[in-house]
Amino acid sequence: MERLDPHATHAGTEPVVDDGRGAVAGGAPGGAFDPWRYRDEAGVASADLTGYKVEATDGGIGKIDRASHDVDDSYLVVDTGPWIFGRKVMLPAGTVGHVDHDERKVFVDRDKDQIKAAPEYDEADHADPTYRDKLGGYYGENHSALPPDGPPRT
Repeated sequence: MERLDPHATHAGTEPVVDDGRGAVAGGAPGGAFDPWRYRDEAGVASADLTGYKVEATDGGIGKIDRASHDVDDSYLVVDTGPWIFGRKVMLPAGTVGHVDHDERKVFVDRDKDQIKAAPEYDEADHADPTYRDKLGGYYGENHSALPPDGPPRT
């Protein structure tokens, strides 16, 4: 799959608004995947997501141990409990499809196998640019701009 060039000019017919970053602070432009920014439609805002359950497309994976809302550097650290032998995983904010605050659940648009196969999370190296590029690239390669039940891409 071809990677998006973040420095490319806007080629769509729609006008670019808010510097091409979406209508709400922290949002990515429609159709583009930015691993380190929550999507406008996800409903995250500045809510504290610590303790929320995380649901992959094919079931629960654990609870949020830590959540970041830093500009262009947002992510979730999920304690998977016994699912992956007590391992923690780091999910870039761009994987969050939506949040149900009433149920205290975060829904991500990846399945369990994709999350399990991601570059391993290391508490000491999670801020290392090389690790973050690797993790962002991994999730970017597995991104679909359409919801799982949407029409097939052409």
